[in-house]
Amino acid sequence: MAGFFPVFFKSYWAGDMAATESTVRLGTANALASLLVVLLAPLLGVIADRCGYKKRLLLMLAMLGALMSGSLYLVGEGYWLVAAALYVFAVIGFAGGNVTYDALLLDVAERAELERISARGFALGYLGGGLLFALNVLMVLYPESFGLADKGQAVRVAFLSVALWWALFTLPVLLFVREPPRAQGAAASAGFTGAWTELRFTWRLLRSLPMAFLFLLAYWCYIDGVDTIVRMAVDYGLALGFPSESLLSALLLTQFVGFPAALLFGRLGDRIGAKRAIWLALMVYVIAVFWAWRMTAAWEFYGLAVMIGLVQGGIQSMSRALYARLIPAEHAGRLFGLYNMMGKFAAVVGPLLVGWVALLSGSSRIGILSILILFLVGGLLLAGVRVAEGERQAARVVGG
Repeated sequence: MAGFFPVFFKSYWAGDMAATESTVRLGTANALASLLVVLLAPLLGVIADRCGYKKRLLLMLAMLGALMSGSLYLVGEGYWLVAAALYVFAVIGFAGGNVTYDALLLDVAERAELERISARGFALGYLGGGLLFALNVLMVLYPESFGLADKGQAVRVAFLSVALWWALFTLPVLLFVREPPRAQGAAASAGFTGAWTELRFTWRLLRSLPMAFLFLLAYWCYIDGVDTIVRMAVDYGLALGFPSESLLSALLLTQFVGFPAALLFGRLGDRIGAKRAIWLALMVYVIAVFWAWRMTAAWEFYGLAVMIGLVQGGIQSMSRALYARLIPAEHAGRLFGLYNMMGKFAAVVGPLLVGWVALLSGSSRIGILSILILFLVGGLLLAGVRVAEGERQAARVVGG
């Protein structure tokens, strides 16, 4: 999503377009995929939980994502619309599968080990994604060493390798995970109605937690900026004329810097508090956007990759920790469900903002600069979040 698709989309499937025109098409595809995930997530979550279909849905969605990713290998030059459609369905398979994957955690782990098992899942995800991405980058840099004709074929084979890797590591779920049977599951047809009924109840609950609600608004804005940078960074680098090999290597650097940096950021949050840690990360992101606006050399992309890697995991982990302080533990499940839904919905606005500002202004640099709006609005809203008062509000909900 962040590396190879933007490269091939701009240079191969949409190679006859102006840079700003292909950017707006890529941004629109990202926004559409995110919007569809937002609409589907409540339905998938309720069906998986109430009907006992977690494992079945996970396998279906994983196979959808793998099939769509592998099919990109077959898309010919200039067929940008077909490539974008396959990409949208692949994102649905990935993000939708994560909804049911997260729900399986309570079926495979005891209460006392939830954090440990969840952390191992994230750690192995970083490791697995990083290893395959490293292999794919090497294929692009040295295609002859892998028996490939050129870099273009290497990128196409990378899509195929993702599909095979995805399917292969879904097999352990199929073979070894046992989902407890439901004594009396609800009908799947009732899932959609139940999902939106529960969502309305959650919003009513959130109205009694003003600080948590304000934080969610802030989170929606600034995490939109974070996700947009991840999704549009390579497209922006290509628009500036940087070689794709440098951009992919920089993304790989972000992947491996991000994991240990997130752990260190957690310690920082313990010392200065989650809200201040988020502020620190936002300041780094603002500096990074200004740097990206002015950069002229490919080596600067590596510097930005390290800078983003240092705070990307940190802002995500600190946001979750701060939100946990503002909600009652008795309702953590449904309220964190809303938190994750807002996070997915955040990925709709940013790519559209960057794409359309770039198109209307005729400058990819101004397009990337527009991300500052998301960070500034998010930071201003975060300033109004009073953590101690939010904790008292959460306690009153429990007491009531």
